[in-house]
Amino acid sequence: MDGDNTLERCEEVTAATLQEVFTQLRAHRVLLEGMVLKPNMVVPGKGCPQQASVDEVAEATVRCFRRVIPAAVPGIVFLSGGQSAKRATEHLNAMNAMGEHPWALSFSYGRALQGPVLESWRGNAANVATAQQCFYQRAKCNGAARYGKYTSDMEVGVA
Repeated sequence: MDGDNTLERCEEVTAATLQEVFTQLRAHRVLLEGMVLKPNMVVPGKGCPQQASVDEVAEATVRCFRRVIPAAVPGIVFLSGGQSAKRATEHLNAMNAMGEHPWALSFSYGRALQGPVLESWRGNAANVATAQQCFYQRAKCNGAARYGKYTSDMEVGVA
């Protein structure tokens, strides 16, 4: 995520990595129906001069996953991977807005949920209510993105 790799290179490496993950899972007889996968999204590195659009990231990620992740896997929950809170939400939303997938696509963000909250709280007891509201809004935005129902209007009042 911090390199200068292109979207295409990220897709290649992600596909190769996931291919090996599933080779090993099968070799160890892991019940795919009982797992949840927590991968990265397919994004160009932050240093890449050509950044991808939200739709390009969604398309590359879903294309990559359709090639290598068996339909038996029930769910995929994403890391935010250093993306801004809003951008991670937009990417998840775009993937879910594409229609049905063999697996549920959701979020397991750390930084993208907590970062804005910690910024608004700043360790100050007087900011607790504001931080709680910020967390609620981030969770609400991502919950909507899980179903492809997020809109940028939901960001009003979000830190």
